[in-house]
This record gives sequence, structure tokens and C-alpha cells, in this order.
Amino acid sequence: MSAGRYAPSPTGELHLGNLRTAVLAWLFARSSGRDFLLRIEDLDQSRVRPGYAEQQAGDLAALGITFDGEPLVQSTRRDRYDEALAGLTADTFECFCTRREIAEAASAPHRTPGRYPGTCRELTEAERAERRKTRSPAIRLRGGATETAVDLLHGELVGMVDDVVLRRNDGGAAYNLAVVVDDAHSEVDQVVRGDDLLDATPAQARLTRLLGAPVPTYAHVPLAVNAEGVRLAKRDGAVTLSRLAERGVDAAAALTMIAASLALAEPGEPVTIMDLSARFDVARLPREPWVITGRPG
Repeated sequence: MSAGRYAPSPTGELHLGNLRTAVLAWLFARSSGRDFLLRIEDLDQSRVRPGYAEQQAGDLAALGITFDGEPLVQSTRRDRYDEALAGLTADTFECFCTRREIAEAASAPHRTPGRYPGTCRELTEAERAERRKTRSPAIRLRGGATETAVDLLHGELVGMVDDVVLRRNDGGAAYNLAVVVDDAHSEVDQVVRGDDLLDATPAQARLTRLLGAPVPTYAHVPLAVNAEGVRLAKRDGAVTLSRLAERGVDAAAALTMIAASLALAEPGEPVTIMDLSARFDVARLPREPWVITGRPG
């Protein structure tokens, strides 16, 4: 089986940018004959809110997005993540740093912004044992190598693997581990997501290979942003289906807005997602962010 997927976190309503990525993921999958899967990324239970998974599924259905099979729910798969991590001992290390310590070290001269500074990478066993007395460690991937992946919009991606967290210091699986394990389990070989995750790709490609799975083909798509060029958020006004509905803009009209932003429809033209499927052409997709000015609806 080959498949694409959409993987929202049930922490709030999906906004137009989220929905646009979902439409694109569906179009990429269906146009290439793949199954399309839904995954509920609910590992961080402190941020999950009751009812949002169901509301998100309803919003996706209202746009005509269909899925194959039952959703995969990450919170039911903790044993799978622990099992995968247990097989990576030679490629991981314990990290005892706090976020503040990492930020301070990473901001030092000659450090690459945003990357782990390597503080705990070469600790001795004695040093690790001493630190365990006062602090539970996170587990990080031992990075440093260069990895490659193929992106349908950006071409070949080449980047240095960062020492990303695989297990948090509270024992929970981190995003980078869970997403790779789940994609491999579900035979996802096409990952469509926002281009804000481009930097995560080298580490995920490395981890995928370490787990013995084929690296997916990626399509990192432009985000939706507000008039200031900042990633779209609910605070930007009527940008969710429920808020748009309050202003008389239904799901069909929202799909038209998304389609027009992708050059797949004229502004105001009624379309269905099947119409978009017939018009879909990767080469014609806009490469710039979708700027939403004012307050839609």
C-alpha cells in the first residue's frame, strides 16, 4: 500500500491555513492513486481539548475530504513508540538540559540558531549517572550527519541532522519519533505539510532509515499568513469554518477561497473538491504564502 495523510492535533479549530494544507494533501494523494489517511496527533494531552477531534473531522468532511480506513490515534500507540526507541540505543543519548540552558548555550557565538548545542552528547556514564540523581533525562537522536530527501516542490532536500528530542523527560514520546513510527506503520510514502517543517526533514529522514523504513517523498507547501506576514492564527478573525459560518460564509464558499488561493478556481467560482482534483497540477501550484488580508467573510 502507498498512502498520504493528514495529521491534525485536536487542540483547537482548524483555520483556513490548516484546511488548505488538508485539501492539498488530499489532492496530492488522490491524484497519485494513493490512499488518504487521517491521524490524530494527541500525544500532548495537556493541550488536547475535548470535542475538537470530532469538530476537525466534521470540517474536513464539509470540504469533501474523504479518508480511507479508521483514524490512527497517537495516544493509543505509546507502546509502539517505546519499542521503536528501545532499538535505537546506539543512535541516541540522554539529555539533561532545561529549555533555558539550551537557549542560553545555543545563543552563544558561532552556534547555529535553533539547533541543539550538543551539551550532553558526549557525557561519560559517570556524568550521566550523577545527573540522573536530580533530573530525569530526555532522549535525543545522535545527529551530525547529512541527510537527503526528495520534495515535490523544493527538489532535493539536503541538511544536517539535528539532535532532536525523541522522548521527553516525562517519559512521553516526542513528535519526531511518533510521526516517523506512525508513517512507517501506515505505509505513508507521501507527506504533504507546511513548509515551516522543512527544517525537521533531515532528522526525520535519518530516523526513518534507522528504523528500516523507506523515506517518504515530501511536499512542503506554503503557509497561510496574515497581512503582517505572520503565520495565520484564529486571532486573525473569521478564519475557521464556524466563524465564517457566523458571517454567512459556508463550507462551499470556504473551499472556493482555498481553491482560488491555489490557482485552481476563479474567485467566487463554485467548485467541489472533485473539480479541484481534475484541475490539479503540481507544477502550477503557487510557491508563495497565501496572504489573507482583512477578515475573511
